[in-house]
Amino acid sequence: MPPAEVANAERFERFGLAADAGAVARVRREFTEWLRQFFAIDDVRCSDIVLAINEALANAAEFAYRLSDRPGTIDIQATYDAEEQTLEVCIEDRGTWRKRQIEPAPRTRGRGIPLMETLSDYATIEPSTSGTTVKLEWRGISRI
Repeated sequence: MPPAEVANAERFERFGLAADAGAVARVRREFTEWLRQFFAIDDVRCSDIVLAINEALANAAEFAYRLSDRPGTIDIQATYDAEEQTLEVCIEDRGTWRKRQIEPAPRTRGRGIPLMETLSDYATIEPSTSGTTVKLEWRGISRI
């Protein structure tokens, strides 16, 4: 069954994406197009938002199903609140991420979560028995 897709001025949704690099790359491109089509943000802020959501998607694709014997899926849902000028992005999987590294990370690994936290105005990662949910928020986003 193909993933469900919605993209309008208030929402961007992709449900049931394959948890793999190809799907992550495709959604990253589509999300970038959505931002540019509906929002008045400069290139730097657009890149920051896309990089943050890419890190969440990539972590879900790489780690959520590493112990599973079958492929998993990822959902992304972005909602825009025009009154509050807030963009919220929620990325969910039904797997388990590896534990966050507390000690210094290797030079090439372990920077995704700090990037998400730095590049967004608000970031949470909520593990549960049914999967992991990443919530990212940006304030001061206006529509075109």
